[in-house]
Amino acid sequence: MVIIDFSEITMKSRVFSSLLLLGLTFGAVHALADEVALRSGDQLSIRLSGVPSEEISQVSGAYTVDGAGNINLPYLGKIHAAGLRQADVQNSIESAYKSKGIYASPIITVSVQFDRLVDLEGDVRSPQRVRYTPDLTLLGAISAAGGFTEYADQTKVSILRNGSRTFINVKKVRQNVERDPALEPGDKISIPRSFW
Repeated sequence: MVIIDFSEITMKSRVFSSLLLLGLTFGAVHALADEVALRSGDQLSIRLSGVPSEEISQVSGAYTVDGAGNINLPYLGKIHAAGLRQADVQNSIESAYKSKGIYASPIITVSVQFDRLVDLEGDVRSPQRVRYTPDLTLLGAISAAGGFTEYADQTKVSILRNGSRTFINVKKVRQNVERDPALEPGDKISIPRSFW
């Protein structure tokens, strides 16, 4: 007579389901990160394959997008990267190596090497740097920081972006969430204290 322990089977299927869900979630977040446009200061890892092994080390390595939005590559010089998605930069580099006759069939892989962050300071429960994702909004960032303290002035929240400050009345945003502003990497959100 065979005795089947269904509790063990159920537990294994729950663990498998959890791991599968975690893998799908990570994959979706990674895919979203690949859709973010590159900008000056981004540090990239570029890998070359599909060429003779002695050539791989000439190109593969770490690069920084300069102030003009370019990366400087061996044999090519400056290639524009700022404002482009990672896949677009990969295609641009591959095309440049082919069109100049340097490599016949190069395969380029580009990945951003550091987390992009949004800073939250002031009257939130947990002031911190929040990891940027393409779907991050002001309300989402405030929620990630634990929400407002009881002393926060929700009518004068500011977003500092590229030297320009915008003031947002979060009470009005909550009445119409379509007005919830999308954030960008490097944004600095300040929540002032109410004086009444």
